[in-house]
Amino acid sequence: MSLESVQRLADQIRSNVSKVIVGKEDIIDKLLIAIIASGHVLLEDVPGTGKTLIAKALSKSLDCTFKRIQFTPDLLPSDLSGINFYNQKLSEFEFRPGPLFANIVLADEINRATPRTQSSLLECMEERQVTIDGTTHGLDKPFLVIATQNPIEQQGTFQLPEAQLDRFLFKIKMGYPTSEEGLHIMKRFMSDNPLEQLAPVANAADIAEAQRAYLQVLVNEDILRYIMSIVEATRNHTDAALGVSPRGSQALLRASQVYAALQGREYVKPDDVKAMAVPVLAHRIALRSSQRLRPDAAENVIESVLRSVVVPADSPLVKY
Repeated sequence: MSLESVQRLADQIRSNVSKVIVGKEDIIDKLLIAIIASGHVLLEDVPGTGKTLIAKALSKSLDCTFKRIQFTPDLLPSDLSGINFYNQKLSEFEFRPGPLFANIVLADEINRATPRTQSSLLECMEERQVTIDGTTHGLDKPFLVIATQNPIEQQGTFQLPEAQLDRFLFKIKMGYPTSEEGLHIMKRFMSDNPLEQLAPVANAADIAEAQRAYLQVLVNEDILRYIMSIVEATRNHTDAALGVSPRGSQALLRASQVYAALQGREYVKPDDVKAMAVPVLAHRIALRSSQRLRPDAAENVIESVLRSVVVPADSPLVKY
C-alpha cells in the first residue's frame, strides 16, 4: 500500500464515522492515527459526550471483531482474558477466550475496575499477547484498546497507574459540542439511530497494510533530536516529578509519522511533532503535588516545553 492509499483509507473511515458523530474531526483523526500506529486510546470526559458512541462508530466502520467490556469493581482478570475450563465430554481442559481476543476492545469506565483487573491489560496492550496458566496466546492484528473514563466521579473508582497510562498512545478529552453541533446531534438522532445503518468501509487486511505503509514516511535525524529534546525537557521541568519515558518518545515518533501520512506527505515536519506532542505526552508525566489539582496542568507543561525547545529546520532529505 502506498502513502496515498493510506490517506484515502483514512478519508473513507473518517467520512463513515462522521455519518454518526457530529464534529470531533480531530478526535476521529487521532483514533485513526492510533489504530494505524498500533496504539491505544484513553477517552476522558463527563458522561454523555459520545465516548462510547465514537468507539462503536469506528468499530462498525471496520470489518473487524469488536468486544465491549463494562468495567466494574467485581470484574476479574479472567473475565477479560478467558479461562481454561474442564470439558467433561472430552475429559480435558479447554481454553475459552475472553473479550480481549478481538480486534477492537472497548474498555468502558476502565477506572472502575480494581488494580488487579487493570493490570491484566498491561501485557496485551504492550505485547499483543495474553498469558493464561503459563500458556501464551497471541492476539490478532490489528489490536486496539479504546478505554473510557469519567474524570469527575471518583467514588468507587481506582486511578490508573503510570504504567497503565504509559501504554496509551493518546489521552483525549471529548469536550462538549458547540451550540450548532448540539442542534445537529438532536436532529440526526431525532427519528433514527444512524449507528445501526453504518456499514464497514475497510477490513483488517487494509489496516495491516496501512500499519506497514506508514513506515515509509521519512524522518531525518534533526526531527529525531527534536523529539529527544522535547522528551528530555519534560524530565527537567520544574512542575514535573517524572518526565516522559523512552516508550513515550517512540510513541511521539510513530504518531508524527502517521499524522504526516494522513496529511499526504512523505516526511515528518516539526509541525507534525508539535501537533502530536500534547495528546501523546501529557498523560505520561507525573506532576508535582503543587500542580496536580490545577486543570490542564500536564498539557500546560508540554506546551511550555514546546515553546522552549529549539525547532529544527524543515528538511525531508535524510532518513535516519
